[in-house]
Amino acid sequence: MLLFLATVNTVSAQQKKDTLKQGKQLDIISAQRYNFQKLDSGTQFISLVGNVQVRQEKTLFYADSAVLNQKLNTLEAFGHVHINDADSVHTYADYLKYYGKEKKAYLNKNVKLTDGKGVLTTTDLDYDMNTKIGTYLKGGKVVNGKTILTSKEGYYYGETRDIIFKRNVVLKDPGYDITTDTLLYNTFNDVVTFVSPTKIITGGRKIKTKEGWYNLKKKKAYFGSRPEMEDSTGTIKADKVGFDDSTGRAEFDGSVVYKGKDTANGYDLIANHLETDNKKGSFRATQNPLLIIKQNRDSIFVRADTLYSARFSDLVKEREVPSIRDSVYGKMVEANPKDSATNKFFEAYSHVRIFSDSTQAIGDSMFYSPRDSAFRLFKNPVVWGQENQLTGDTIYLYLQNNKPQKARVFENAMAISHAGLDYYNQVAGKTMNAFFVNGNINFLRTKGSPAESIYYGQDEGGKFVGVNKSTSDVIDTYFLDGTVHKIVFRNKLDGTSYPMGQVDHKELRLRGFKWLNDKRPKSKFEILSE
Repeated sequence: MLLFLATVNTVSAQQKKDTLKQGKQLDIISAQRYNFQKLDSGTQFISLVGNVQVRQEKTLFYADSAVLNQKLNTLEAFGHVHINDADSVHTYADYLKYYGKEKKAYLNKNVKLTDGKGVLTTTDLDYDMNTKIGTYLKGGKVVNGKTILTSKEGYYYGETRDIIFKRNVVLKDPGYDITTDTLLYNTFNDVVTFVSPTKIITGGRKIKTKEGWYNLKKKKAYFGSRPEMEDSTGTIKADKVGFDDSTGRAEFDGSVVYKGKDTANGYDLIANHLETDNKKGSFRATQNPLLIIKQNRDSIFVRADTLYSARFSDLVKEREVPSIRDSVYGKMVEANPKDSATNKFFEAYSHVRIFSDSTQAIGDSMFYSPRDSAFRLFKNPVVWGQENQLTGDTIYLYLQNNKPQKARVFENAMAISHAGLDYYNQVAGKTMNAFFVNGNINFLRTKGSPAESIYYGQDEGGKFVGVNKSTSDVIDTYFLDGTVHKIVFRNKLDGTSYPMGQVDHKELRLRGFKWLNDKRPKSKFEILSE
């Protein structure tokens, strides 16, 4: 017996010298039974059975049984295997093969790895103690709280707590479903990073992106490489997108394009910068924005420096647009509180330009609501319909099926049409109401103190026969095919008719006359290209 123990001690001493050349020694801490075997001079084993504990520096190995080759500094463990890597990463399995020189482990069957936050399970795992990198290639799953990720391949980095998932990656969370080919997930901060085409479904919204990140804990995200987002109302694309689901706010930058799904009363939007608030149902578009209001098969194009939209039912809330809000508040019917196409309003600020096939307009600011299909134009507005121009301090233009139905002009109202050469038919007053038929102006009533008019009469051949300048309390102008056909003066008429050769037609202008045809939007292509 003494000779046997001496032999073991001699061999162990020699093995320690050898293993120092290969790597840190695997030391036996405890076991219920030991069995030493020496097959030849280079193959020596110690079999351990029952509550086995082995240590290498700060790493502890536990198992039901194990075989230790101290010559090669390797460990093979069976049953309830547990690796405690410096109290930072814990790994479990039914089987372990560990190479002490390289500090690399191969685990098989019922493998589980945890860093205190996430839990990785798989059938086979390679784990490097030096780099703290674990690899599975036959399918695995990571559970971190309520977040579950699965993939064919996975690479766990213990130092940073990052996991790279590859091939058939699926992430499921109470608020998100994500599918992709490659994904990076950090178990500590709950951040998902996308590096390949990815599809995200969250709260009725679908997102397609090629790159970006999503903080599942803070509900914040950023997407690059022109992501696409779709919900029940429409689809939006931009070069870059950042949003915060906790507040409902989002920002879109670079060639932003929104396409609404409602073709009857919906809208499309183009801009270089867009801010949205889902909780308020609002957006603010800047950097050359364009609004396309859809009415059945026709469209109305609106350009401005800034476009804003929100729920009409929230209009009574305080906002920094008193000039527009005060003008429309209390003048419209009660709104439907539901999020619908008609429960929205649109505002435009600075350099407003509007184009449709039948009507064009400009102004400093605009308010529009689908509830009454009325464009409210403020500060130096101008409206054109066929050959006629309307101006005033404020103009309300009502549309039906994308064509003008009526217009109301408030303060300093004036209507002008070009009769030919330097001849202009003119009507001016305090207020004006215009009515349209099939998109053409049909009747115009002007009121003032008094109202004024200049009208060029023509014979049946179209030759000018004279010009009339008159005033009256009310002037009714009738049109035929968009041109002046007849004028009726009501109450306190005072006027004079002149032969064509007895007046200076360039000077024959009512106060406030401005012919602004050069500012008129000529086509939708002009609006689109601005």
